[in-house]
Amino acid sequence: MQPDKDDEALYPAVNPIAAGLRCRCPRCGEGALFEGFTKVRPACSNCGLDYGFIDAGDGPVVFVLLIIGFIFVGLAFWMQVTYEPPMWVQFVLWIPLMILSGLALMRSLKGVLINLQYLHNAKPGEIDRG
Repeated sequence: MQPDKDDEALYPAVNPIAAGLRCRCPRCGEGALFEGFTKVRPACSNCGLDYGFIDAGDGPVVFVLLIIGFIFVGLAFWMQVTYEPPMWVQFVLWIPLMILSGLALMRSLKGVLINLQYLHNAKPGEIDRG
């Protein structure tokens, strides 16, 4: 793991995927990452890492839409071909499942992307005007 240049304390390496799925701090792996459902805390309650560097943007939303869309559209097509249910059954079954699955996956994927952003010391792009 590449430590931040401002870090004075030493922390053991944290698995970014495991910490992200648990929505934990990318530096110590213990402190909570979110205040609400997806609102990032100002700093880690355990190690004090300032979360000001975090900019997950729309990345988690894109992954969630692609994953959920692939899975549930395939299942809906399979169910239509196999059982031929009325369209209202498809809507009543799949729309709530897609919404709930998307919300459940959103928080975890946002945590993973934030942890990976910290691990790789990702920053906004800069143009070298030198």
